[in-house]
Amino acid sequence: MSVQQLQARFDQEIAAAADLAALDGVRVAALGKSGEITQLLKSLGKMDADTRTAEAPKIHSLREAVTDAIAAKKAALEGAELERRLATERLDLSLPSAEAPRGSIHPVSQVMDELTEIFADLGFSVAEGPEIEDDWHNFSALNIPETHPARAMQDTFYMDEKGEDGAPMVLRTHTSPVQIRTMQKKQPPIRIIAPGRVYRSDSDATHTPMFHQIEGLVIDKAITLGHLKWTLETFLKAFFERDDVVLRMRPSYFPFTEPSAEVDVGWSMEKGRRVVGGSEGWMEVLGSGMVHPKVIAACGLDPDEWQGFAFGTGVDRLAMLKYGMDDLRAFFDGDLRWMKHYGFRFLDVPTLSGGVGA
Repeated sequence: MSVQQLQARFDQEIAAAADLAALDGVRVAALGKSGEITQLLKSLGKMDADTRTAEAPKIHSLREAVTDAIAAKKAALEGAELERRLATERLDLSLPSAEAPRGSIHPVSQVMDELTEIFADLGFSVAEGPEIEDDWHNFSALNIPETHPARAMQDTFYMDEKGEDGAPMVLRTHTSPVQIRTMQKKQPPIRIIAPGRVYRSDSDATHTPMFHQIEGLVIDKAITLGHLKWTLETFLKAFFERDDVVLRMRPSYFPFTEPSAEVDVGWSMEKGRRVVGGSEGWMEVLGSGMVHPKVIAACGLDPDEWQGFAFGTGVDRLAMLKYGMDDLRAFFDGDLRWMKHYGFRFLDVPTLSGGVGA
């Protein structure tokens, strides 16, 4: 059989192949170890030079043509099979996955969701702001003088970039600048929480250079310290899910509030561990106070008309107190063993009706 006849026959067989199995049979018959085209290639060595020169191009051309035809037919059959499966197969997305989920929610993310759920029920909305701040929003607008220790290089991460006032930009040391930006953009009454990452030059078992903070701000008429105390009591009882949470407010000093108060909660020993609740001792959990009139005025509001309170606490510290962690640095080590132990299932969504704790 001539080369032309072989190519015509294989073209017919390839075109007639109804499925991948039949096509593979044609491939083996033509190009397999004992295939007809393979035998022709082997016969070239037995030909004389003139015959080989004449026949070799024809045989190699036949092999390439059949190989290309088989590849094209295979692509067509696979495409047709995919279209058939897409048209006929159905996947029930309501059924649970056969494999258990391997990921977990980080404790910081979980506590952020818990706090948002609690404060949303109290009428607070979530506000956000940039993590790279200018000097005015991070310090000056908050009544922090240029000589205040908080501006020192050992506490603040300064950047090479300069702000509009010529002062260096900083990695924000608290989320209080979000309060300033909110008061500048929004007319009172204001009720917001400002969660987010903040940065300070510190590192030990209870401090890290980057950590998470949440601050609250209320601006309205006739706001008093009593409103602040009630808000904090309600928040802490809901978060720790205990009715025996006792608060103690101690006079303190913050440049942006006046009067200012540190807030302690009572603790007790349970199973050899210190937990929030009871009154065996006191531990500090947050800072708070009435918004300083200078801060209100710096945002373009009349402090004689508008008053308010603010508070702030570390999200990581709250997670440690609630879920029994003793080293803040482990939060950011990326250790999968730690995450498997302290992480939360993705279905552990905090709700007030079901309890914000996982």
